[in-house]
Amino acid sequence: MLYRKLSRESRQRRSILANITRDVIMNESVVTTEARAKEVRKFVDKMITYGKKGTLVARRNALAFLYNDQEAVNKVFNELAKRYETRNGGYTRIIKLKERVGDDALEVKLELV
Repeated sequence: MLYRKLSRESRQRRSILANITRDVIMNESVVTTEARAKEVRKFVDKMITYGKKGTLVARRNALAFLYNDQEAVNKVFNELAKRYETRNGGYTRIIKLKERVGDDALEVKLELV
């Protein structure tokens, strides 16, 4: 599977992706760069899929990825799984906003549908 390195070491990259995934789950939207949003979208969809499965193994996988954040995992399994039970993927949308002033990186809003 191809993925973006985001100009980071693997530990930093995994931490960034897990934290943005957690923010999307808790706040249901986040403003970030386009490259990060496209990468995080995969993990948000995976967490919601885990929630729809509802098994103990799925819960443990979600906890492992989200650094044992019980609050976020409970929201995925109790709220988001019920909301998207009839939807087969595509739980997020990316809305392009503007270019950032400092480095001209395209900012986008990543939100749950």
